[in-house]
Amino acid sequence: MAANVLPVYTLRQLILYFLKLGYSGFGGPVALVGYMHRDLVEKRGWITEEDYKEGLALAQLAPGPLAAQLCIYLGFVHYRILGATLAGIAFVLPSFIMVVLIGMAYKLFGGLPWMQAVFYGVGAAVIGIIIMSSYKLTLKSVSKLNIKAISQNWLLWLFYVAGLIITVVTRSEQVLFFVLAGLTYMIIKAPPEWMRERKVMPGILLVTGTGFWSYKPGILPEILVFFAKAGAFVFGSGLAIVPFLHGGVVTEHHWLTEEQFVDAVAVAMITPGPVVITVGFIGYLVAGFPGACVASLATFLPCYLFTVIPAPYFKKIAKNISIKAFVDGITAAVIGALAGAVIIIALRSIYDIPTALIAVAAILTLIYVKKIQEPYIILAAACIGLILKLVI
Repeated sequence: MAANVLPVYTLRQLILYFLKLGYSGFGGPVALVGYMHRDLVEKRGWITEEDYKEGLALAQLAPGPLAAQLCIYLGFVHYRILGATLAGIAFVLPSFIMVVLIGMAYKLFGGLPWMQAVFYGVGAAVIGIIIMSSYKLTLKSVSKLNIKAISQNWLLWLFYVAGLIITVVTRSEQVLFFVLAGLTYMIIKAPPEWMRERKVMPGILLVTGTGFWSYKPGILPEILVFFAKAGAFVFGSGLAIVPFLHGGVVTEHHWLTEEQFVDAVAVAMITPGPVVITVGFIGYLVAGFPGACVASLATFLPCYLFTVIPAPYFKKIAKNISIKAFVDGITAAVIGALAGAVIIIALRSIYDIPTALIAVAAILTLIYVKKIQEPYIILAAACIGLILKLVI
């Protein structure tokens, strides 16, 4: 990391860049990571290729939303803790403000027919988008769908299928299974040096009508604990948090209905910045503005800590093949759980022919119209939903 090299940019310039990316960066984590490379490495030359690659590797290895974690690391490169903190805040803040405002409108107008009509179409489109996202994540994180790749990565596919089945059967995300998958893959593929030497295996260790300040006593600590767990087990893509949130928010705590949860994912899709900011919208629906703040802080704090703490030592950590194998095992199980959550949500959200057609149309659009971004698909689905409800 080039800490001893004088930066060619000021901290203020870096903060303004991430603030702009936070309110204009659409396309999800892969697109956001690409924008950072294009703007900071290729165009401006603020960050070296080496520092960027190290930050991307850390973001992929450690739990936390990919784009937010890379942003924090790049802030750390020249301006250390202060840079990491301010860059992360600047990146997340615009989308946080947007989801709070949408949450206020959702609570105020959510019972009105036109709002229900909009989300009728949006919910179906989101299902299609998540299906395509989970498919792409499967190809990227497990292997491609050919006999050779599957045979070479059969154990990852086993974790993937097991994660899918467990999620569908239990209707929740089993974190202990993820850890077990990671440890198993590490032990088989790249056991640590001490394990190879000893030949032993250790035990598995204020606005009326918007609910701005409305929340039940005792709910904020529950939100804090739950979303802190969520933030600690998100690997790679922000969408990987969906099954964990679904199991806790809908099934376990009953904070939201199935329809509200799908709407929350939709809100994350139509706003720029990290997809994980859906936690702010969920927090707002559960406990107003305090809930949005607590949920967002609890989710992004682990991401921040998992980036800043290992950053000075990451050159050494990145070469550890045992850690890489552990993360590969966890990732396969998590993506499988995401696919399972998609099945659960789809079975409850696609309940008639129009919603099925909208979902299929969203999938086909993403397959054949490469340059279109998800917000445009969701906007079109909202208009279709509104028209259908007015006509029917």
